[in-house]
Amino acid sequence: MELPKLLESTTKIRFQDCDPFNHLNNAAYFNYLINAREDQIISNYDLDIYKHGNETGKSWVVSSHQIAYIKPAVLMETVTIQSQLISYSDKRLHVEIRMLNESKTELKAVMWSSFVYFNLLQLSSEKHTEDLLELFRKVVLPVKQTNFEKRVKNLRFEKV
Repeated sequence: MELPKLLESTTKIRFQDCDPFNHLNNAAYFNYLINAREDQIISNYDLDIYKHGNETGKSWVVSSHQIAYIKPAVLMETVTIQSQLISYSDKRLHVEIRMLNESKTELKAVMWSSFVYFNLLQLSSEKHTEDLLELFRKVVLPVKQTNFEKRVKNLRFEKV
């Protein structure tokens, strides 16, 4: 069975996450984007990072985020969140997550997140196991741009 490379889900923007202008608060974007990615990999790859951490003593920790806010997401709006693994190595994952309007015609935000595979017991980075590397080989969907600013510029002018 072929696994999807581009994952997608929808969610609604909630009151408690908005600023006084009814825009999604800039810090709340992280929660929406990361929570969507976590749900998507459980649904599509049967990979629950918390279960994996409990069973193996290893999981992924964030090493960096880069985010660009393009258009505001607003109170009670349904948004589409797309994510994809854009690169990986023996110890790292690099993921792109995009927020769009429900019909996917307007880009709202783009985030690149880097994660390090981490041994929670020894408190050190760890190499991915062969079964994880096999999954990554099957689902990686690279992007042309290797620079975040160039990627954002390209997405802004690309027909979404």
